[in-house]
Amino acid sequence: MAELRKRHTETAAAEDSDKGQEIDSDPREDLDSEDDKSPDEKADIVLTKTIPTGTDKTPEILDSALKGFSDRWRNWTIRGIFTFVMIGGFGLLIYAGPLALMVATLIVQVKCFEEIINIGYAVYRIHGLPWFRSLSWYFLITSNYFFYGESLVDYFSVVINKQDYLRVLVTYHRFFSFCLYIVGFVWFVLSLVKKYYMKQFSLFAWTHVALLIVVTQSYLIIQNIFEGLIWFIVPVSMIVINDVWAYIFGFFLGRTPLIKLSPKKTWEGFIGGGLATVFFGLLMSYVMCQYQYFVCPIEYSETQGAMTMECEPSRLFRLEEYTLPETMSGLLKLVGVKNTVTLYPFMLHSLSMSTFSSVIGPFGGFFASGFKRAFKIKDFGDVIPGHGGIMDRFDCQYLMATFVNVYISSFIHNQSPQKLLQMVLSLKPEQQLNLFYTLKENLEKRGIVQPP
Repeated sequence: MAELRKRHTETAAAEDSDKGQEIDSDPREDLDSEDDKSPDEKADIVLTKTIPTGTDKTPEILDSALKGFSDRWRNWTIRGIFTFVMIGGFGLLIYAGPLALMVATLIVQVKCFEEIINIGYAVYRIHGLPWFRSLSWYFLITSNYFFYGESLVDYFSVVINKQDYLRVLVTYHRFFSFCLYIVGFVWFVLSLVKKYYMKQFSLFAWTHVALLIVVTQSYLIIQNIFEGLIWFIVPVSMIVINDVWAYIFGFFLGRTPLIKLSPKKTWEGFIGGGLATVFFGLLMSYVMCQYQYFVCPIEYSETQGAMTMECEPSRLFRLEEYTLPETMSGLLKLVGVKNTVTLYPFMLHSLSMSTFSSVIGPFGGFFASGFKRAFKIKDFGDVIPGHGGIMDRFDCQYLMATFVNVYISSFIHNQSPQKLLQMVLSLKPEQQLNLFYTLKENLEKRGIVQPP
């Protein structure tokens, strides 16, 4: 009996043990992936090793030349040298013309996208997710096909419509773009793997946010270039000026921290950079308004068969006399100065842009700082010594480009003849004839066209 009881007890204990093992194992089946069982620090270690740091990277020649410098002055010198290198490169691109600027914008876009995607890949590479890189680049190509195709349709519709095989691409451009996106969407769904759903959907969202930040903004930059180089050069220069002078004022005078996300940013740098941006922005606008190369919209000329930048400058770029407020007029009369000032109307718009770039522009940098802190990285890359990655230098530029595009469409821009012509060409033949006779009748009534 004692032996039977002993066997019964051992059997019961074994069953309880098996049940316990089953109970313990069930929650594991509900985990999103096997890597969720490991500590979060694992991803941080992978990230730190994978993402390079550009602010600490120095060419060997400079490194040996600056050995006697303290870390503070060493960083100052390196940043200064490569700031002038980048400004010089920007000047060469302006000299090369709008096409070079557009190609440079596309290259910068691709590099920024690569840096953002690399961070996502580094975060989740321990899961071995399938097709993440391929899908990300496919969506980038699809997005560029859509956005750059829209630009071609808007500005080169007259030429494109003359070619039968291109007319189909213009007419059904958005449909083709949608089909390309659907292919990527189906590809993503077919690549889903059990236990990795959460991570894969996170990366799907990661890719789309990167496209929103990078591709959409670069498309707006291209549109700004077509409105006239001044709408591109002045805003970009304002961000550069603000960044440089905020760093200078902060380096020498900075005492009061500005925001926790970016501990090195100070109120002294923020205010000094803002004042310098307003001053240099107005000065640059005054100089550039005097040249057709900068103020004329970029249009395609059928007669020349190329893009042209020749026009009669609009009212924005012609000097006008403005009367100062009465409060200031009284003071000026006392010192024998006129109560009027002559300037280009564009300078008033420049004042709006410089205010935005000084007050709101830096928040693009703060946003990027928060993003990097979230993933415990210092820079997006190491392309530019002393500065970091391309995205580290263009975080504020993308925000500024959006503002300028919205500003033009809200306060400046009228529908361009190219876009109107494209809309007319897309009508049915009978609608085009109806529009032609209506317009002809209207022009004859106004005396612009003589009746036959």
